[in-house]
Amino acid sequence: MSYLINIKGRMYTRNLVPGVSVYEEKLVKQGKDEYREWTPKRSKLGAGLKKGIKNPINENTSVLYLGAASGTTVSHVSDMAPKGVIYAVEFAPEPIKSLIMLAKKRKNIIPIFADANHPEVYEFASKSDVVFQDIAQKNQAEIFTKNCLAYLKKDGVGVLAIKSRSIDVTKHPEVVFKQVEKELYKTFKILDMKRLEPFERDHKIYIVKFK
Repeated sequence: MSYLINIKGRMYTRNLVPGVSVYEEKLVKQGKDEYREWTPKRSKLGAGLKKGIKNPINENTSVLYLGAASGTTVSHVSDMAPKGVIYAVEFAPEPIKSLIMLAKKRKNIIPIFADANHPEVYEFASKSDVVFQDIAQKNQAEIFTKNCLAYLKKDGVGVLAIKSRSIDVTKHPEVVFKQVEKELYKTFKILDMKRLEPFERDHKIYIVKFK
């Protein structure tokens, strides 16, 4: 069964909750299954997949998702991992309300109201196959590394979306990315990296594993 498909150049995920859209995205039928359109301009992971990164998520994948916001991308991860679990961490009070409502319909999502700077707060979360992070903070790489060391399985995959302007708006994005890569190389092997233009400006996504 395909949980992520392309139709006429557009990405879709198999809807875990048929008949229900999450953010007014398009729903289409393919045979007996329903799929939700995944717009890359609204998702760093979606943009990365559109740019050619390998999808690290299958039907049984456990994911620690940092920077879940209201759940736009989380919902597509939920579609792709119907037998897995998504620990969705968000710190802002308003988005977490939407995330909690989403989790009521999607039982594989566990919303966590916490600051990803302090991974010890959600120590009840199990080790995950994938750690994904989309957080617009200055110490993005540090937060990612701390969480991977705490929760990523030894053979797991880390996916990091970097917003260069949130780290240093005065420096050219490529300079910032080089700094991030230097920090990542201390702990990880970088398997792939892609700039996310034209979907996201001054963003880059990294796929890593432990050394």
